[in-house]
Amino acid sequence: MRYVSTRGGMPPKKFSSILLGGLAADGGLTMPEAYPEFDSAALQQLRGLSYRELAFEIISRFADDIPTADLRNIIERTYTAGSFGSDEITPLKTLEPGLHILALSNGPTLAFKDIALQLLGNLFEYTLAKTEDHLNILGATSGDTGPSAEYAMRGKAGIRVFMLSPQGKMSRFQTAQMFSLQDPNIFNIAIRGVFDDCQDIVKAVSNDSAFKQKYHIGTINSINWARIAAQIVYYFKGYFAATRSNAEQVSFAVPSGNFGNICAGHVARMMGLPVRRLILATNENDVLDEFFRTGRYRPRGTDETHHTSSPSMDISKASNFERFIFDLAGRDANRVKELWGKIERGGGDFFDLSGGSLWEKIKDFGIVSGTSSHAARIATIRRIHEQYGVLVDPHTADGLKVGMEYREEGVPLVCLETALPVKFSESIMEAISHEPPRPAGYQGIENLPQRYVVMNADADPVKTFIAEQARNTGEAGTFEEYEKVVR
Repeated sequence: MRYVSTRGGMPPKKFSSILLGGLAADGGLTMPEAYPEFDSAALQQLRGLSYRELAFEIISRFADDIPTADLRNIIERTYTAGSFGSDEITPLKTLEPGLHILALSNGPTLAFKDIALQLLGNLFEYTLAKTEDHLNILGATSGDTGPSAEYAMRGKAGIRVFMLSPQGKMSRFQTAQMFSLQDPNIFNIAIRGVFDDCQDIVKAVSNDSAFKQKYHIGTINSINWARIAAQIVYYFKGYFAATRSNAEQVSFAVPSGNFGNICAGHVARMMGLPVRRLILATNENDVLDEFFRTGRYRPRGTDETHHTSSPSMDISKASNFERFIFDLAGRDANRVKELWGKIERGGGDFFDLSGGSLWEKIKDFGIVSGTSSHAARIATIRRIHEQYGVLVDPHTADGLKVGMEYREEGVPLVCLETALPVKFSESIMEAISHEPPRPAGYQGIENLPQRYVVMNADADPVKTFIAEQARNTGEAGTFEEYEKVVR
């Protein structure tokens, strides 16, 4: 398996060569040259495998330069009952016949991001040990990636994590999960802006090749292909759990902001998984819904990005969307480069595929979309709780709301859970008038001391901060030391 860039400027590379990086040198995203394919007979061999066995069978297709025994060991150490609550890892909850929730939030930080990031933590550590190298990971989070990444990387040899988040835009629980960590290799940076500002900084730093090389910059956001590969696994697992034979099709409802989660579903479908529809659900930040309804992709600026009660999807520039357009365009890197050239000029630029040959092909990819609102997600939380006795978080509620609008008789609908309700207590209180249950070990997390620094939405002070910390070899800096660096 070799990997290329969506913009055509990278020679084919092995999995281990693209694992620690983020963007390709040409600014594109890495993609496998071709997807592995599973026919009906191959799917039958996968049906009934444990999660760990299934993960190995799928991920080994993408990471074929890691020795089999080593990869199997990494996967076995990652997906344990101790880390994810049971050996099922992603159990299927049936609300009623044909309507299911795929439970993805039983990991260390109670969010679906754990499934990929726990694996990445072990893959990164394994790769760095082989090279005796180190890595400064730069990431951006709208709420769930940050805690999952930091918990996966805390204490890992040779790794520092610099996580950007929009100041005051995450839930109190999400903020506390990150900012209360005192590990000396974890650095939290609150950006005065929205998630897209954080993501733009990550891309700007990643595109500075000299800085990236000097300070060994890697990324853990979903622009990292290994995260997509890890997420493909639970689509297969969910499909097998919801069906009895490979003659059946399943539709997946996926809350989506950055297009990473649903991108994994798109790849699973391209690999041969019998997916009828991928139902993309957005919140009030409906850039992706607008594209799949109209053909126009118009990222929004900071002033047009809404702060909502499903904050992890408050995203108006979907990084992984470029991967989908690469496939839609028949892997024409020049076409992708042309389209993203329009986007990256800024100033409200967009591209519009409606009426063209690419728009005619959209229906072949099985993606439909819809949007939700605060009132709709609160009503959905309340209804699911009253009707089925199941409590869901606001993002999962968005997925359920849109998914049920597209539900078809005879086709199982699997809604992907994104987080546990405890992470969004205010919305749960509004919906059902009492606090969600809090797992053991999380009592009083919001009251713990917090360690972070605040910066403007500018890549330069972030680079300065990374450079200063990279020169330090001692313990974690204090808040005052952080402030000194920023000034």
